[in-house]
Amino acid sequence: MFTGIVEELGEVTAIERLGDSSRLTLHGPLVTKDAAHGDSIAVNGVCLTVVTVVDGEFTADVMAETLQRSSLGALTVGSRVNLERPMALGGRLGGHLVQGHVDGTGTIAARTPGEHWELVRVTLPAALARYVVEKGSITVDGVSLTVVEAGDDWFTVSLIPTTLDLTTLGVKQPGDPVNLEVDVLAKYVERLLSAGQTPAGEPR
Repeated sequence: MFTGIVEELGEVTAIERLGDSSRLTLHGPLVTKDAAHGDSIAVNGVCLTVVTVVDGEFTADVMAETLQRSSLGALTVGSRVNLERPMALGGRLGGHLVQGHVDGTGTIAARTPGEHWELVRVTLPAALARYVVEKGSITVDGVSLTVVEAGDDWFTVSLIPTTLDLTTLGVKQPGDPVNLEVDVLAKYVERLLSAGQTPAGEPR
């Protein structure tokens, strides 16, 4: 479980294509200082399992399902990535509960700079839009953010200087893809409510 508070801006140093999967090598001295084989690290919001750790770098395998649902397949050597270790039991929940299970991708549609912040508009699939509400939480490339406005296929978020400086969202441009994870509580509520409904034509 993660919180969506990015710890480090890492970098992709190598990519090994393995048919329908890939093995990434990422530079992240902070997140690897206490990492070992089998640990989890979120990369742009995607929970990956550490394979090896050597000199501030770690490798992680990315399976076909992850490549299809996320933007990790578009990474190249030199790409910057948001990195976060799992929250320790009893630690501070600085953002919101984030699983690291990306629901899909969105696209940066527009950026509107303010005096000390920036408003970013993101488009997303309609199937995910129903989970996004004004003043609710959403994870964008692993960053926990508060929704400003929500439409049928878009939402906006405000980025403070710290987020602009310390995450990939400071350099993402219109047209760039981003990983999205909606609030898991919304999905559970929907599931529970639909479980009590009787399909049309069936006796109650």
